[in-house]
Parts: sequence; C-alpha cells; structure tokens
Amino acid sequence: MRRRVSPALLLVIALAAIGLIASLGPRERTLGVNVRIVYLHGAWVWTALLGFGLAAVLGALGLIGKRPRWQRHSLAWGRAATIFWLTYLPLSLWVMQANWNGLFLEEPRWRLGVDFAIIALLLQASMFLMGSLSVSAALNVGFFACLLLALNGAEQVMHPPSPIASSGSFAIQAFFTLLVLLCLLAEWQLARWFDGRAA
Repeated sequence: MRRRVSPALLLVIALAAIGLIASLGPRERTLGVNVRIVYLHGAWVWTALLGFGLAAVLGALGLIGKRPRWQRHSLAWGRAATIFWLTYLPLSLWVMQANWNGLFLEEPRWRLGVDFAIIALLLQASMFLMGSLSVSAALNVGFFACLLLALNGAEQVMHPPSPIASSGSFAIQAFFTLLVLLCLLAEWQLARWFDGRAA
C-alpha cells in the first residue's frame, strides 16, 4: 500500500523550489536584479487571488449542490489564500524599499491589501468560531466578490495594469508563469493540510 506524502513536506519542497527559481529570474533593464522580488511579489499575490477565487467557486458549488465536502474544500482554500495574502504584504514592503528606497504606504493598492488582510483575518476567526461549513462557504463567496470589486475600482499608482503580459519578453512571461504554478503548488499543499485538519 502506497503511503501518502505529507502536505507539509510537499509544501516545504515547493517553497524551496520557489526560492531557488525566484533567485534565477531574468533581469530587467530598469530594475536589474531587483526585478526578481517584483516577480515573486506578483506571483504571490496572484496565487492568493486565485486561491480566494477557487474558495469562492467551491463554496458556491457546495452551497448549490448541498455538498459539505466541497464546502470544506472551500474553507481550506480560503484559509490557504489568506496565508498567502497576509505574507504578500511584507513582500510588498520589500519591493518598495529595494526599488524605490522608501515605503509608499499611501499607495492605493497597498492600503487595499492591508484592509482586506484585516477583513480576511476577521472572517477566518468568525468561521472558526461558528464552525458552520455552509456559512464559511457563503462568506468565501462574498469576500471574493468584494475583493474583485475593490481591485477593479482601486487606483493604480505603482502597479501598472499588466506589466508581465505587456513586457513583450517570452522569457519573462514563461518565468512568471512557472513561478505562479510553483506558488499554486505550495498553496494547494497548504489547503490540503487545512483540509485534513478540518476532516
């Protein structure tokens, strides 16, 4: 009988691979090697957003189909995405300091990130206290909808609309895609771990 590999071990391996790959990223003409932490920051926040999106989809399907298992998966993915969202904030500070020699804390998307980090923490605490899978699934749907609306309306000061897609460099685009996939692998293992604890 095959033994299942621990999600915690796979998470550590994925994080090590992310660190290694991020350190080898292609340079950029303006930012030089500092662009590597920009790539990591972008991949990290996209991973959080995709995790919240998957939590919302699983939550909606779980509610519509009355499937507690999908609702539990929604809870796990919401928790994993929250971890990624919280940890993207210090990455943002690192990016600001490394590339602009200072912290621009009035930047609209930074403030939005902090606001939604607080909201996500409060929601996770509420989900834990209530212990209801259906309520947690509904909250994940509502949170993601509010986050998308807020992002759509947020002013872009230090965040160009789509720097990777508009870069015109296949190497940068391929590298960034690989980094996002590795981050998603790490998030999946984190969600598996949360799922196992909730089962």
